[in-house]
Amino acid sequence: MEPDHVDAILEQWRRERPDLDPSPIGLIGRLHRLGDVLNVELRKVFAQAGLGDGDFDVLVTLRRNGAPYELTPGELCASTMVTSSAVTKRIDRLERAGLVTRTVSTEDARSRRIRLTEAGFGLVDRLMAVHVANEHRLVSGLSERDRAQLAAILRRWGQALESPGDASSLAVP
Repeated sequence: MEPDHVDAILEQWRRERPDLDPSPIGLIGRLHRLGDVLNVELRKVFAQAGLGDGDFDVLVTLRRNGAPYELTPGELCASTMVTSSAVTKRIDRLERAGLVTRTVSTEDARSRRIRLTEAGFGLVDRLMAVHVANEHRLVSGLSERDRAQLAAILRRWGQALESPGDASSLAVP
């Protein structure tokens, strides 16, 4: 396998700081670079439909929750892992585009429900097929076994970082 840009960085650190083990840079640096490339490739699909990735996230969250394809703004925040102000801006854009409606909740007049319109449902279903095909293209260089192993490793790593007492609680001196 040919060396990449991250290999050059690792070699430089090994030379300059032989007292440190820079190997995590190999993982994290490659993940960052890969994440940047993936974001560009994924956003192309959303942009062709006139959406940002955040807009797509709201639409697919509503769609994957099933009929009646509606959630409260709070439920959308929890499912999309963004702030309430960011969700509100996305909902406003999608409502102006006729892809979602905002109605008063029948259970609580202070609460709102966000629902996919017919146009929103049709768009998200068409776009989801294109999105999944694009993701298949992006992982096509990996075997099924590699994909399963990588998914399992990333899941374990994510769970370890999210659990109490993880490495993120270490203070920087």
